[in-house]
Amino acid sequence: MRGNWNSDLTALGHTGIFFYIPELFLLRRYSVINRTKFRCMPRYTPEQLEKRNASVWTTTQGILAPIQFVVFLAGLVVTLLYKTGIVVDDFSWVTIFVVLKTLIFILIFVTGAFFEKDVFDEYVFAPEFFWEDVGSTIAIIIHISYFVFFSMGMSETILIWTALMAYLSYLINAAQFLIRLIVEKRHANKLHAQSEGN
Repeated sequence: MRGNWNSDLTALGHTGIFFYIPELFLLRRYSVINRTKFRCMPRYTPEQLEKRNASVWTTTQGILAPIQFVVFLAGLVVTLLYKTGIVVDDFSWVTIFVVLKTLIFILIFVTGAFFEKDVFDEYVFAPEFFWEDVGSTIAIIIHISYFVFFSMGMSETILIWTALMAYLSYLINAAQFLIRLIVEKRHANKLHAQSEGN
C-alpha cells in the first residue's frame, strides 16, 4: 500500500452494499480456489495497487472514514451519557446521532462499492475484501434495525442497546480494515524493497 494517508484511510471506510448472501450463491459464484483465498486474506497485486492509487474513490473514502469515526465517537458518548443520566436527558439526541451515523455508513457503502469496482472489477464481495464486506453487511443491518425497532415503538432500553450494538459492529468492522491496512502496508514495503533490490 502506498504511504499516502488519504489512501490508507480507505481501509477504514470501504464497505459492501448487499444485505444478505445466500450460501448457494457463494458456492456457485466462487471456485474452491477462490474460497481458499477468502481465508488467506488476499493482497493487492501491483496492478491493483496502481488502480487503487488512481481511483477517485480512494480519496473519497479517505475523507469519509475519519468523518464517520468522529460521528461514531460523538454518538457513542451521547448514548452512554443518556443511558447513565449524565448531562444528556433528551432521548432524541440518541436517535439523531444514530441517523447521522447510518447515513454516512450508507454513503461509505455506496462509494466503497465503486472503489471495489474500480480496483477489483466487482462491486461487492471481491475475494480480496470478502470478509470485510461481510462485516460491513452485518454492521449496516444492525444500524438499520434501530429504525425498525423505533418504528415498532420499542422501549428506549431496547433502542439504546441496539444503538450500542450498531456502534460496536462498526468498531469491529473498522478493526477488520485496520488489520487489512497493516497487512497491505507490510506487503507494499516488501514489494518496494524487492523492486529496489532488482
